Formats: sequence, C-alpha cells, structure tokens
Amino acid sequence: MPVYERETRVAAPFERVTEFHSTLDGLAALTPEWMGLRVESVRGPDGEPDPETLEAGSVAELSVRPFGIGPRQRWTTHIVAREEREGGATFRDEMHDGPFERWVHTHGFYADGDGTLVRDRVEYELPGGRVGRALGPFAVVGFEPMFRYRHRETKRRLER
Repeated sequence: MPVYERETRVAAPFERVTEFHSTLDGLAALTPEWMGLRVESVRGPDGEPDPETLEAGSVAELSVRPFGIGPRQRWTTHIVAREEREGGATFRDEMHDGPFERWVHTHGFYADGDGTLVRDRVEYELPGGRVGRALGPFAVVGFEPMFRYRHRETKRRLER
C-alpha cells in the first residue's frame, strides 16, 4: 500500500499547535478553498453534534468538489485513535466512505524546543483493484498540493 509523508517544523508551542489541529475549525482552515470543502455534520463519540474537540470516536461527514468540477464527493471520516503524552501527540482518522478504497491519516505533533514538528502520514489505496494498485504511487500528484497548503497554512497561522 502506498504511503505519503510530510513533515514541517512550526515555530509555535506544542500545545498551541495540537489544540489548533484538534478542532473542526482547524480542519476547515487548513483545507484549500479549491477543494470546495463542505462540512455536512460532525458527531462526537457520544453522538453529540459539533463537539469542541475531535476525540476518538468522532465522525465527520464531509464533501468536497475540487475546483468546482463534477459532482460533490462524499467523505466520511472516523477519528479512531488519539494519544497524548509528554511532548508528543497523535491522532488517526480513517475514511469509511469516500473516493479512496482505503485512507488512514495519522497526524503527529512533537515538541521540538520552542517549536513543534508536524508530521502527516497517509496510507492509501485507490479503487479499481489491480489498476488502482498500479496507479497508487502516482495519486500523490493529486493530494500533495493539499498537504503542502496545510503545512504552509499551519506555519502562517501559528507562527505569529
């Protein structure tokens, strides 16, 4: 299965960076406008609507329409794990309905002096069986700009 990784150092405190990435507002702020993101609904682990923090068990129903072309693509993601420890935190979301056969995104945050290392790791699989597997390594061309934007925007918003 192909894996995509990106890491950036943000000159902002660990707590501030992790807090920003733990909210739906953070997700929306880090998604480029050209993706056409629309948050359809978010439920916390106990079913409460619009939780303040995306904890393990939260479910987000999203839709995207990149560049305004074609029909909206639905994307249901579940926060399946969240771990915080001294100087580090991770959370993992898995797509349960959407354009990929498989999408597991691990968000990592690591204290680094007075800054924070932000690390994204995505394990993904395209639909289409053998053809999808053969094309998998090339899919990064489609989502690399989104992650480049996410990291650049994280720095812009949090390094003030």
